[in-house]
Amino acid sequence: MEETLYNASIRVLPVLIAITFHEAAHGYVAWRLCDDTAKNLNRVTFNPLRHVDLNGTIIAPSLLFLVGAPFLFGWAKPVPVNFMNLNNPRRDMVWVAAAGPGINLVLAILSAALLHVALYTPGVAGLWLEDMLNRSVLINVILAVFNMLPIPPLDGGRVAVGLLPRFLAMQLARLERVGLLIVLSLLVCEFMLDIKILSWFISAPRDYILNFIILLTGHS
Repeated sequence: MEETLYNASIRVLPVLIAITFHEAAHGYVAWRLCDDTAKNLNRVTFNPLRHVDLNGTIIAPSLLFLVGAPFLFGWAKPVPVNFMNLNNPRRDMVWVAAAGPGINLVLAILSAALLHVALYTPGVAGLWLEDMLNRSVLINVILAVFNMLPIPPLDGGRVAVGLLPRFLAMQLARLERVGLLIVLSLLVCEFMLDIKILSWFISAPRDYILNFIILLTGHS
């Protein structure tokens, strides 16, 4: 029981923080760019209870933990954004979408930096902190890379729609109707069918970013 609780704590806490900050960052940037939709709904907050999604925050990570997945994966309720309220909808959409993966990279760097503190924390607390922070680095990098895949409604899809020439952007935007189905299919293949399509796409940028963070935070 103690081992189960230990493993759960070092895996669940980083996921919960990562997805909470991810959604709060979307809402905050949208608010600063003149869309107060999320602000009015109290979604510009780091309170995880405001962002919990039954399927993505509770059921999916729990199932992955029970089947012994190497890391937990989840999502929160998407923060509502009215892009037409933004100062420049096409340009500002890019900043709003990129804010989520961006804060995940910040959390990964911060977690890696705090690993230096874990080295000076005695006993079991030090081991727990080290394990949890290592998980946090990996989870936040994976979430950032995954969300930047250019598939609407993922953040990378919205960034691409904002940056591509208008004709290509319109074609990609139409993919949003089936985009969620594509994403769910990739997740099923990855975690249930052991068909590593998703890993093939994200492994190279994940490893590059991890190596950069290691150098940046002095762990080389």
